[in-house]
Amino acid sequence: MTRNSRINGGASIRALIAATAIIFSAPMAIADNGFSFQVTAYKQAVAERIGEDETVAAFYRERAFEPIWTGPSDADRARRAALFDALSMAGDHGLPERRYDASAVMARMATATTGRERGLLEVELTGLYLKFAHDLQSGALEPSKIVPGIKRTTPQRPSGELLARLTSEEPSAVFRSLAPTTAEYTRLMREKLRLEHRIAHGGWGQVVPTGSLKPGQSGSAVIALRNRLTAMGYLKSSLSGTYDSAMQMAVQSFQEDHGIEPDGVAGPTTMGAINTGPEERLKSIIVAMERERWLNLPEGRGKRHVLVNLVDYHAQIIDDDKLTFETRSVIGHQAADRRTPEFSDVMERMVINPSWYVPRSIIVKEYLPLLRSNPGAVGHLQIVDSRGQVVGRGRSFAGYSARSFPFSMRQPPGPRNALGSVKFLFPNKYNIYLHDTPSQHLFSQSVRTFSHGCIRLDDPQDFAYALLAVQEDDPVGYFQRILRSGQETSVPLKQPIPVHLIYRTAFTQAKGQVNYRPDVYNRDALLWQALSNAGVALRTGRS
Repeated sequence: MTRNSRINGGASIRALIAATAIIFSAPMAIADNGFSFQVTAYKQAVAERIGEDETVAAFYRERAFEPIWTGPSDADRARRAALFDALSMAGDHGLPERRYDASAVMARMATATTGRERGLLEVELTGLYLKFAHDLQSGALEPSKIVPGIKRTTPQRPSGELLARLTSEEPSAVFRSLAPTTAEYTRLMREKLRLEHRIAHGGWGQVVPTGSLKPGQSGSAVIALRNRLTAMGYLKSSLSGTYDSAMQMAVQSFQEDHGIEPDGVAGPTTMGAINTGPEERLKSIIVAMERERWLNLPEGRGKRHVLVNLVDYHAQIIDDDKLTFETRSVIGHQAADRRTPEFSDVMERMVINPSWYVPRSIIVKEYLPLLRSNPGAVGHLQIVDSRGQVVGRGRSFAGYSARSFPFSMRQPPGPRNALGSVKFLFPNKYNIYLHDTPSQHLFSQSVRTFSHGCIRLDDPQDFAYALLAVQEDDPVGYFQRILRSGQETSVPLKQPIPVHLIYRTAFTQAKGQVNYRPDVYNRDALLWQALSNAGVALRTGRS
């Protein structure tokens, strides 16, 4: 479906709405007895259909079953027009248009003449409005049912609130307010429309027929690379057939936008990203828009909040919608039982000079097998009994199984501690937190999936200073004094900070450029399949 066809569809919708306005007003002119019959049949039909939804039932009872859609008033007509105009743009938002089946509903509206038919349509239109409003405002999917690692529930607004707004506010304004109002959502939608236009006009052209190219080379493959970078907007039109400095700079810009080391060499990783088609990028954008709807929280994300895009391997502090701090991160390994989950919570405190209390899963899977054969193994860890007493190593652990092993394990504070100098706690049932690490070499990798699930920070002390700056006059001095003491110290945050762990393979920068990242946990592929199954289609403009 092209943008023009959607606009033409909007004109058809307006014509049908005009026709239904005449039909819906006609029965009001019949004789008194007939009118009474029509009203009774209408109310009976409404009452029958709303019985299972107490919120909708209460709404109609409160207004004595007066219609909000199928009546002859100007307000009813305005609500009908606003609803179907909004539905005509569902595809712009990457929503499953067939879920709403607007054409079939309008066809029934155009032929409805009896009170009962009107009553049935009244309830159908209310259900259609609520379904669309929830999808546009909070997301069309239930993510945790599709990807177990997504620990989110969609932030749906109460149906009663949505219905009350529709009858007390200007209908078009209500529909305009449903989608997320973030700059990110606006930029993603703009990119979606741009990609659809590009695909309809031939995409980015021929893929580059080689696995690697570097500066100084020339030939047909270099020309193909030049043409593709030009179509993508990274390079101005040129007749050059050489991998020159302009092409090198274009490749570097592309690499920066795709999370690849910006060396200006089109190696296998870079070439794979360059040869990824616009259709695949469009899928990523549509999934990112759905994900943005999941964060369309009634209370907002927080005036100050921490945002960790797992697949971008960065942790950020956002103040008043502006990036004020950023550091590299390491996330959970790609093995299914080590992947970092997605969820939101509130950071309450940091612990300076932390102990590492080894998770039970690591103890029984990794360390117990070593202890069975050598009681002195993993000597940097203390073995602790249920009373908190350290257990000596002069005993055998060979008789213990994963189920029967009665001890916990702990690494005391120190320079070799797995959590480094500080950890940041937002208590959650997944035992996920942010922390320092002695394994600093891992931050030089492009793909940083190495942890057991927690998030390691490259600059944890600077991160701590930024958090403490709102409550300490000298955050650096305060932190360092505690660090030098060597004592494990919990520092409450006077202003707890929301933390959002997200997963965006497509995201934008403030200046508008779009970034893409590999789907390392395969989550977006599953979400796209679910959206496709629900009726979301790529609008390529091709037959």
